[in-house]
Amino acid sequence: MPHITFIHGISNKPDEDKLREIWYRALAQDTLGNDDAIDLGAAEVTFSMVYWADVLYDKPLEGESIEEETLQEGAEFELAGTSPDAVNGDPNTAWRANLQPDEERLVAALEAKLDANMLADEVLTEPIPIADATLERIPIPWFIKRRIMEQFLRDVHHYLFNVSFSPRPGDTYQVQDVIRERMLARLREGASKEGPHVVVSHSMGTVIAYDCLMRVPGCPAVDALMTIGSPLGLDEVQDKLIPEGTVGNHFPAQNAFPSKVKGTWVNVYDRLDPVTGLDGNIANDFKKEGREVINVIQEANWGKWRHNIVKYLAGPKLRAALREQLGL
Repeated sequence: MPHITFIHGISNKPDEDKLREIWYRALAQDTLGNDDAIDLGAAEVTFSMVYWADVLYDKPLEGESIEEETLQEGAEFELAGTSPDAVNGDPNTAWRANLQPDEERLVAALEAKLDANMLADEVLTEPIPIADATLERIPIPWFIKRRIMEQFLRDVHHYLFNVSFSPRPGDTYQVQDVIRERMLARLREGASKEGPHVVVSHSMGTVIAYDCLMRVPGCPAVDALMTIGSPLGLDEVQDKLIPEGTVGNHFPAQNAFPSKVKGTWVNVYDRLDPVTGLDGNIANDFKKEGREVINVIQEANWGKWRHNIVKYLAGPKLRAALREQLGL
């Protein structure tokens, strides 16, 4: 029986059960009218979620984040479902106060690239490809984009530098250590299934998945990997993740042992996704024995916010690739 390990991306999330249901429904709905929905239950595909938002955020969202906004009839995606923290006031930058020089350099370089990428989506002219619906494109205000990107910078920084962080009174986490432990637990669960076992990761989740498969001793191998809206193409992220002495061989493996991805690695990106930008084609960055082996899929989303996982999971190219990875 096939099994999927999902891992979510940046910013705060609803609770784990609700988030898992959102991802399930995103695949199960025939959003674009292509008759290509993947009902994991009907296909007898089991699935689990690596949930880590509580490591960096006080409490789950009561609504949905911009990353998981679901389709509403007669409109694109509502901003009302986001938490007040996501839309009001300036982004909280207090975490930057005591950065070390190498941390400052990484954050500044990432910020410059993300700002440039966010400006690119201001020139969108494509129609919204929703079946049997005429939807108005809702521009996302710049201050909301800035807040989301500030969350991205903080999440990435705290993970890559293994920051000790307290999201709420009484709880303190060594961020990278705890998230790695959760990822490994889910990977072991998936490895116990009949298979194939596919990891489907989004955004910051792609960084976590790659980090564990490449750098964590004893990490179980997976049958296939899908990275969606990934920042792995950014040099600053690669510099923190790719072990020294692995020039030209950045496909997940540990200590010269066989690959931790036994089958295909599929990377899906939208060229106007501000997190991937012009770095979505990562095949030349993560070669296997000097060869480009990643199946890179460029698939357009719609509207003003192209990083949304619900939009990505509606894509016909993504769904076709996932069916193949699952053996459906």
